[in-house]
Amino acid sequence: MTADAHNSPESPESSVTFHDVDIDALQGGPANLAQYAGQAVLVVNVASKCGLTPQYTGLERLHARYAEQGFTVLGVPCNQFLGQEPGSAEEIAEFCSATYGVTFPMTEKVEVNGEARHPLYAGLVGFADAEGHTGDIRWNFEKFLIGRDGKVAARFSPQTEPEAAEIVAAVEAQLAG
Repeated sequence: MTADAHNSPESPESSVTFHDVDIDALQGGPANLAQYAGQAVLVVNVASKCGLTPQYTGLERLHARYAEQGFTVLGVPCNQFLGQEPGSAEEIAEFCSATYGVTFPMTEKVEVNGEARHPLYAGLVGFADAEGHTGDIRWNFEKFLIGRDGKVAARFSPQTEPEAAEIVAAVEAQLAG
């Protein structure tokens, strides 16, 4: 099933989930989100030239810590915030691997806000974080926890560190459930 702007995850008129959205992998070809059915996924819009870029370290540790329990981090490069992800797919992959040892999967570079917002984010932005924020992505490294059922379980601000107690607790709750 292809998700478009009118048929994105979490839209009230649809039963489409995260697993149904079409998005390509960073190195080309489909990312195949259906492979994550039954797993918990932390979706993060990432950038290589941002003050928050060191969060890659915590994201990688979180990914490694829970991978065997059915969890993954999914990095989604985006260049919408002050052009902080200008690189090609190859440059992004090399930077993440060489600088931060990233092993978690990455998607193609997409837009997370505006008229060209990718359907993946069209389905995420309606979910509120702990402070009640919904709508547009505020900055690089905003995080969405997807439950095993493919529905959004939690949203975290860009400044929330990947290994913060609230993220760890939410991931563990999804893995236990």
